[in-house]
Amino acid sequence: MQTWMKVFEKNFEEVVEDGPHPDFRCFISSEPPGLPLMEIIPEAVLQNSLKVANEAPTDLKSNIRRAFNRFDEAHFERSKSHKHTEFKALLFGLCMYHALILGRKKFGSQGWSRAYSFNDGDLRICGEILHNYLGNYEKVPYSDLRYLYGEVMYGGHITDNWDRRTNNTYLLVLIQPKILEEMNLTLGHGFKSPKADRFDRAAYLQYVDEKLPPEIPNMFGLHPNAEIGYLTTLGETLFGTILACSGGSGGGGGGKRDAVATELLQRFLAALPAEFNMIDLNARAKERSPYVVVCLQECERMNLLTFTIRKSLEDLAAGLSGALNVTEDMEDLATALFVNAQPGPWVKYAYFSLKDLLGWWDDLILRLLQLDEYCEEFVQPKSLWISGLFNPMSFLTAIMQVTSRQKGLALDDMTLKSDVTNVRDPKEIPEVAEDGAYVHGFFLEGAAWELGRGSEQGYLTDMVLKDLHPELPVMLVTAVTRQENSKVGLYECPVYVTSARGGTYTFTAHLKMESEEEKLVLQWILAGVALLMAAE
Repeated sequence: MQTWMKVFEKNFEEVVEDGPHPDFRCFISSEPPGLPLMEIIPEAVLQNSLKVANEAPTDLKSNIRRAFNRFDEAHFERSKSHKHTEFKALLFGLCMYHALILGRKKFGSQGWSRAYSFNDGDLRICGEILHNYLGNYEKVPYSDLRYLYGEVMYGGHITDNWDRRTNNTYLLVLIQPKILEEMNLTLGHGFKSPKADRFDRAAYLQYVDEKLPPEIPNMFGLHPNAEIGYLTTLGETLFGTILACSGGSGGGGGGKRDAVATELLQRFLAALPAEFNMIDLNARAKERSPYVVVCLQECERMNLLTFTIRKSLEDLAAGLSGALNVTEDMEDLATALFVNAQPGPWVKYAYFSLKDLLGWWDDLILRLLQLDEYCEEFVQPKSLWISGLFNPMSFLTAIMQVTSRQKGLALDDMTLKSDVTNVRDPKEIPEVAEDGAYVHGFFLEGAAWELGRGSEQGYLTDMVLKDLHPELPVMLVTAVTRQENSKVGLYECPVYVTSARGGTYTFTAHLKMESEEEKLVLQWILAGVALLMAAE
């Protein structure tokens, strides 16, 4: 909050108390705060005011027009003394970039893995930067402009390194010398940069209205599946909210909610296996290799989760039967069971998941079965369902620890190397890998996978429409030194636990591309290609 706003608030209260003139009006305007927790206008002022919100448009054409209208004729007159043509072309490219990164928000986490507050203030400052740089340099400093836009102004909002990569890729594509000619601005879909020497400000706006094609996800570099996935998620969230609002009204033991909750808790209690005997497991685990340590840690975390589930279900059963007083926690658990949502106390000790309760429960049972098989003889599975671990990164770290000990290398010098096999079914893996480990349970988002033939490795390819999360074949993960890990012809692919991305990032996989062309790397970056450990 600006310091003067506190003084304004005090003076405003005095005016209101003294009785203002009937014709007195005070208008205050501001941009949205950069973060949800930030405050621009004091709460007391807002409570005593009529509030009008001017929400930014979501379509690309409106965003371009809105961005371009932030620069009046005076900005164009100022540039006539120096590089007028370059200024017009680059300003239009800046507005196009601004519109693209705003429009990308509507595609959810595939667009941006976190929420960012890009605003018109960033645009105006970047416009001033452009004017100053063109006036002080003989040649147009494209790289300097890209750095200031991507790392300082717009990049100052970005906290995720992968989102920063996406943002800088947009600038690399748009802010370049070709923009002075006829260059594709919508990533190859029919909207070219206008000839700056033949256009004035009004002509630019007319050009947008007449030449911009109908908006599709491809204009942002995304596949049409991105919009399908986002709209599906939005619909599911809406219906879930409606169901949650309608639930919990049954009250009493004879209510519909309680009947459903009773049925589910009895089913869950019957299916929930006994907890792992940690005393016995620790006694049998004489050789504490990194893989064994991972297994024991997973068992401990699973015990904590299953204990919490069993106790809360037993308490709820007693409450519904009248043996215990029904507490607020019991009410919340009954409501969660009724609306098919993950209960809060379970989520606290569980793993990241966006599934509904029944899907989450089936997933839990599969995790228990794998863990039970793993700790029976402490033998590494032929192919590990890595998505079934609480902490997948701990297993991957174990791979690096084992390799570093075998080769006498420092752990800090090791990194992970990922090779996608041509095996779709994990059961077809004949034996445990001699070096590293076979893992499965990955799903692609933003791309698909073309299987290789024979010993030839597959590669990334375009998605099939409506196949939102194609499954990746079994992957061989090994540990190599950083010098040995070549990235030529490979796409650095972030791996997330869920489609929410963001804080669920685990590690970086290197996926083979069809060729070593740089444009393919840019294509997959703008498509938001990532690996997910669960396809919700």
